Amino acid sequence: MAPMTQAAHHHRSTTKTSHKAFKSKHATKGALKEAHKGKVENHERGIRKTPHQQLKSKLDRRNQARQKQQLKHQEKAQATSIFAGQNGAPRHVAIVPLTPDIDVASVISSLNESVDVSGEIVGDGACRVRVDRFRQSVLYIPAKYDLMSALDVCRMADFVILVLSPTMEVEEQGETLLRSIESQGISNVIAAVQGIEKINPAKKRPQVASSLKSFVNHFFPTVEKVLSLDSRQESSNVVRSLCTATPKGIRWRDERSWLLIENVQWPESSSEVVNDVILTGVVRGKGLKADRIAHIPGWGDFQIENITAAPLPSNKIKRDDAMNVDDSETTQVLDAPTADRDDLAAIAPEEIEMEDDMIPMEDTERKGVLLDDHHYFSDDESHIPARPKRLPKGTSDYQAAWYLDNVSDSGSDLEDEDEEMAVDTTGAPEDGVFPDNRDAMTEAGPSEYPQSEMFLDPSPEDEAQQLEEYRASRRKEANEDLEFPDEIELHPNVLARERLARFRGLKSFKTSHWETAEDRPHEPEDWRRLLQFADYKGSKNRTLREALVGGVNPGIRVDIHLRAVPSSLRSRPQPVAIFSLLRHEHKHTVVNINMTLNSSVEEPLKSKEEVIVQCGPRRLVVKPIFSAGDNTPNNVHKYDRYLHPGRSAVASWIGPLTWGAVPVLIFKRQTQPQDPEVLDSADGSDDAAAAATSGQLELIGTGTVVAPDQARVVAKRVILTGHPFKIHKKVVTVRYMFFNSEDINWFKALQLWTRRGRSGYIKESLGTHGYFKATFDGKLNPQDSIGISLYKRVFPRRALALEDVVA
Repeated sequence: MAPMTQAAHHHRSTTKTSHKAFKSKHATKGALKEAHKGKVENHERGIRKTPHQQLKSKLDRRNQARQKQQLKHQEKAQATSIFAGQNGAPRHVAIVPLTPDIDVASVISSLNESVDVSGEIVGDGACRVRVDRFRQSVLYIPAKYDLMSALDVCRMADFVILVLSPTMEVEEQGETLLRSIESQGISNVIAAVQGIEKINPAKKRPQVASSLKSFVNHFFPTVEKVLSLDSRQESSNVVRSLCTATPKGIRWRDERSWLLIENVQWPESSSEVVNDVILTGVVRGKGLKADRIAHIPGWGDFQIENITAAPLPSNKIKRDDAMNVDDSETTQVLDAPTADRDDLAAIAPEEIEMEDDMIPMEDTERKGVLLDDHHYFSDDESHIPARPKRLPKGTSDYQAAWYLDNVSDSGSDLEDEDEEMAVDTTGAPEDGVFPDNRDAMTEAGPSEYPQSEMFLDPSPEDEAQQLEEYRASRRKEANEDLEFPDEIELHPNVLARERLARFRGLKSFKTSHWETAEDRPHEPEDWRRLLQFADYKGSKNRTLREALVGGVNPGIRVDIHLRAVPSSLRSRPQPVAIFSLLRHEHKHTVVNINMTLNSSVEEPLKSKEEVIVQCGPRRLVVKPIFSAGDNTPNNVHKYDRYLHPGRSAVASWIGPLTWGAVPVLIFKRQTQPQDPEVLDSADGSDDAAAAATSGQLELIGTGTVVAPDQARVVAKRVILTGHPFKIHKKVVTVRYMFFNSEDINWFKALQLWTRRGRSGYIKESLGTHGYFKATFDGKLNPQDSIGISLYKRVFPRRALALEDVVA
């Protein structure tokens, strides 16, 4: 045997070997639980709970794929069926210029010439052509370089062609136009450029087209290419897309019946209100019913007298002499009103009976502020929380009533009676929510409250000087740290019980019941005659299902005969479209929208500031109130004085109902800067007034309609703060909150709170200058601030139609 040599140095292997873990045949319960991780065992292999989870055979999978394909083809055929045939509905194509140097008439001519169509372009009106190559009719609707014109045209279009300039950049007005038409809802988008062949040298043209595509993709990422209208081939491709593609549509628009107005016929009458005003167009969306109210943007709401057929004149040679009868004598009535017709009443015709709510007491009988749903009086100590008894464990409620005081000072065998009360920790002290901070460090310092010292009112001069110094320091702190935006300061000569007569207290802002009987005298006019809902979701679903059946089918060209139309509308421009409202959509209710202010806006929007709102087919002038969009058990929401840029809130006003989640656009007028020469001249006073009132519209925010709710309480909060003058353990002397003893006794029932989360109550008044003694649940910091919260209900304001304001 060879002798053993010295062992050589062994390096660790570069690849580590991981051995399989030991598997025990008898695993513990914990190991099995860890391995399953909550999964439920299914011993029957291949069987799932629902049919969608079951394993299918190859034949079943093929059958399911074939069914999905057939359903998709059926939906596409149904969407394009109204465009089929010689007399089919035309495809609406909106031509939107994004710069002022775009020639819209030249754009339409380029598209027509690319498919050998000779169509006359008359002025700025719509141009209908027949494209025989694709057997489709196309209706070109030109838009002006104006925000409202583009919005009106785009919401009636199946396709939108955005025309850009290769030499001029899109300015702020063009970007506002793009954001607006995108926010209101838009169908298929095609981007095109006019005049790119004029760019020299030619090698720069692809770079310009790429730059324009990058700009368009910022708003519409699905656009693949910017097509050149100077090229016959690319213009032909545009027309091919218009004639063969399936329009996506706009959901809120297609849930209603609508049509593009081709012609308006007025009767020969000189009266102020005339009947039988005829609007001609092709029905789109859902079926058009004569029972529903018709809304014409720019005119208003009207009832329909009847709906008659208006077919296009046929070019075929009539063989039978019997067919030469005048068509007007055999007008076919397609739909007429029934007993179910909607009226034009915006509110309930009669006063609603008063509910059996508690009738508010007269002000002369009250001696204290309203807290939740009770009035507390100056001689009533029920607002002071009861001191919890320390009872032996296991003591029943009956036995606890026999203990008049604490049984023992030792807490080992005792328990607090209020121990089982659940505390909501979400919220702030000013809303009546206090965290569990009994052990928090308060840095109270030495006692400053000698109990044997008699309280004396300071002199008026000293007190006024101290109050001014205190409030000056508070204003400085408020500028540095905006912690109490609702804080108000009372003048020493103003009575708080008169200044805050409409305000009340709430033990908890999120859970306390709001007594509505106290708000009856301050409700807006006809508040109880507004439309109310017991089940909004169910009512909405029934209304939308009702619109699916009946009426004149889409794709038919009709004449709509209106009744009771003011003759003053003759002088206004011809309207673009007409919308058939759903049931109840002309009635007024409390409209709520979830609104977001654009982050690009420089200044916040103040509540009750006038804005212009486009909600579906309507345009309104409103002064909305803003409130928090949280979901509280008592349906009470905090009023916001301002809506800051980039933030969201619920905006409310009184106006017509709109079913469904309809997009909302919020505009604000921009006043043009006035010329100083015009201001200085005496002759230019009228021009200066016109310049001050005129202005462009700025898109400041967007929103979505949410469920209207008349019982939604918007509560405005004010905070009165005081200064801890003397502190002795949990007893504090507070000043500068009130300035007379009567106000202290009036608001005695309200709960006190501090910035650091302490809560307390008023014990008694000291002197006659508004000092009072308060007890808190812990020691106070001398730098802490004491406050009380008061609330008042704010009601929304009524909206006005934009056409009424302009008129």
